Amino acid sequence: MSKNSKLSILTNGILNENPVLRLVLGTCPTLAVTSMASNGIGMGLAATFVLVCSNVVISALRKVIPNQVRIPCYITVIAGFVSVVQMLVKAFVQPLDEALGVYLPLIVVNCIILGRAEAFASKNGVLDSALDGIGMGIGFTCTLTIMGTIREVLGSGTWMSGLDGLLPFLPEGFKIQVIPTSIDPFTIMTSAPGGFFVFGVMMAAATWLTTRPKKEKAAPAEAEEGGNA
Repeated sequence: MSKNSKLSILTNGILNENPVLRLVLGTCPTLAVTSMASNGIGMGLAATFVLVCSNVVISALRKVIPNQVRIPCYITVIAGFVSVVQMLVKAFVQPLDEALGVYLPLIVVNCIILGRAEAFASKNGVLDSALDGIGMGIGFTCTLTIMGTIREVLGSGTWMSGLDGLLPFLPEGFKIQVIPTSIDPFTIMTSAPGGFFVFGVMMAAATWLTTRPKKEKAAPAEAEEGGNA
């Protein structure tokens, strides 16, 4: 397989097939944990680790796993890596564990991870599956971080609150004050309606960015056909 095709696999999940904004998968944790940007980073990194590891293992075992029980086998593999992540987070990043709550163990049934196992890893080689996991993980993490940034800045007036839980060398209570405390924040952005609003806007932006190049390419072709007629 050429370098261009491998690069395409790696970058596909960032925008063209972004798991949240284009495939509309994993919306429950996306809406639940993105009240702060740091939570989005933590959830994204945890999901990326599980995505890459489960893709690699499932791809390596794709010719061994019986077709009749493939889904239970995929879930077992995914659950194993989620357990590893959960134990590591509990041991070393306890504030993140408290912030993510039940959504960390629920990565087991995250449609993004199971979907990539079924749609890609079970049909492709180990290297390509690893690249697919990395690309999808980057797209998921970027989406959660951007969404969390918008909601936190507008809803709380701060940015990266709780990042000291991910990076212990930061001072306790670390945060960047973006909007002066004299201005009342738009608190609805940290609640469910604000999450749905930001999610909808970001989906619309992603759709526009991915369809615009196709329309621009199609326009000259249509004009040329009209001239020839």
